[in-house]
Amino acid sequence: MSEDYVTMAHGSGGLETEQLISAVFSSAFGNEYLSQMEDSTIVCGSHKIALTTDSFVVTPIEFPGGDIGRLCICGTVNDLLMRGATPQYITCGFIIEEGASMDSLKKIAQSMGETAKEANVLIVAGDTKVVNGKGDIYINTTGVGFIDEEQEELGAKCCKPGDCIIVSGKLGEHHAAILSSRMNIENQIQSDCAPLNQMVAVLLEEKIQIHAMRDVTRGGLATVLKELATASQNDFMIREDSLPVSSTIKDFCGLLGLDPLYMGNEGKMVAVVSNHHAQKALEIIKRSPYGNDAAIIGQVEDGDGKLLMKTSIGGLRNLEVLTGEGLPRIC
Repeated sequence: MSEDYVTMAHGSGGLETEQLISAVFSSAFGNEYLSQMEDSTIVCGSHKIALTTDSFVVTPIEFPGGDIGRLCICGTVNDLLMRGATPQYITCGFIIEEGASMDSLKKIAQSMGETAKEANVLIVAGDTKVVNGKGDIYINTTGVGFIDEEQEELGAKCCKPGDCIIVSGKLGEHHAAILSSRMNIENQIQSDCAPLNQMVAVLLEEKIQIHAMRDVTRGGLATVLKELATASQNDFMIREDSLPVSSTIKDFCGLLGLDPLYMGNEGKMVAVVSNHHAQKALEIIKRSPYGNDAAIIGQVEDGDGKLLMKTSIGGLRNLEVLTGEGLPRIC
């Protein structure tokens, strides 16, 4: 097989493996930790850390607005941020099917390296395995973040009646970009795939009273909010007219019978904040990269865990978590 493609020899642990690591990963991720090339990496620690792990199997691996490389860094970083952690280190494991394009692999690695710099994290360890297949690429990442000892715990149990619900931008863009690529639908929709580190950092620095944060990924906004409502045993009331959805996404949903509330994003978050800090929080998010379309979409109320939406025609819609398959392999 041509040297332009990955072969089983690249997974042998020998010369070809060394060449793969050198040509693709070291040049894209190189830093003082990774360059040690030991069985494990020793890094500076903290008394309180956040850990997350995720696997990325998106298809196609390159899509409008991003690729699996950018996606895996953003997804891991954002998971850490939602607990109030400052992301620091990432490990990545590649499962590469024989026949994968070497050029595509290099592009993905370069994208990972650039996104890691944007998110201010270091890729400090990794692994590659080559398997039989049709040339696909899968990536597993583990992220480590540090939490300030004075940082109050964030989570659903902290949500209180009177809190405001803020979403950081327009809904459905990643989901629509992936689906458009698969169906060869020509449009201008781009994935919103982005790291939210600057946005969250300023919220924490300004001592905004945040009670919970979640990134809006698979299952969409409705699933995330219903999970928060159930876990907190409060009702979450949102307003359809306040939801930030672009006209392009509305048209796309109308064409295919989709609901933006259940479509995934990869660069949006929802924050539940004290009513007294809601306006300041909104201003901070709007000033942050990737947050200019943020909106306050509702509030937390006394109840028993329902998610309700006041519709644009004056009705009340009861929302549940996504059921069924949805759109698989969007991340």
